[in-house]
Amino acid sequence: QVQLAESGGGLVQPGGSLRLSCTASGFTVSTYSMRWYRQAPGKEREWVAAIGATGDVARYPDSVKGRFTISRDNAKNTVYLQMDDQRPEDTAVYYCHRNTSWGQGTQVTGST
Repeated sequence: QVQLAESGGGLVQPGGSLRLSCTASGFTVSTYSMRWYRQAPGKEREWVAAIGATGDVARYPDSVKGRFTISRDNAKNTVYLQMDDQRPEDTAVYYCHRNTSWGQGTQVTGST
């Protein structure tokens, strides 16, 4: 059974950093493309980072490029999302995704 468990969310100041984790079970993250999405209140869910199944090629939308970094630790079967230079518009619930499977999400809130 495929399961994804996100963690690491919390309150972050403008310009600050936070690292999210997605621990997978039921499959090996090194053999699949993995993605992070986010959903802000009243908005549609949007893709923010992707990493390929081979070669660790990463892609990002312009809204987070240069600030977010996706990575993978195969030994821990975990995918990470490093978020730097936090902005108010980054406030959202962040989800880990593989094919049709989603985690429960972790809340990231920017402080003012």
